[in-house]
Amino acid sequence: MKRREFITALGGAAAWPLTARAQQQPTGLPVIGFFSAGSPGPFNDRIAAFRDGLRRAGFVEGRNVVIEFRWTESGYDQLPALAAELVNRRVDVLVTGNGTVAAKSTTTSIPLVCLFPSDPR
Repeated sequence: MKRREFITALGGAAAWPLTARAQQQPTGLPVIGFFSAGSPGPFNDRIAAFRDGLRRAGFVEGRNVVIEFRWTESGYDQLPALAAELVNRRVDVLVTGNGTVAAKSTTTSIPLVCLFPSDPR
């Protein structure tokens, strides 16, 4: 075997594990849709705790899960539109602080997590 052929074969063998690993990666990450009335500022501590809980369960935002946040910035009347937007985004789970009724009226197929449910009927 000539030197050039040996180097080519060695380079191909070295790259092979990288190619195999790239093919094993999932095509898309799971997406959590989080929506709530208000603005994120007052919820910073709760959002940090939410992320910490996910991390303890093995989910790290940007690495193996995506979180899509939506805030109304004003009132409850925009919650159905935010829920519909996340449903159309095809999130894997909906998480809400105060939009339980809006989420339940928007989808029956996406799991719903209520952080502080008052009347989830």
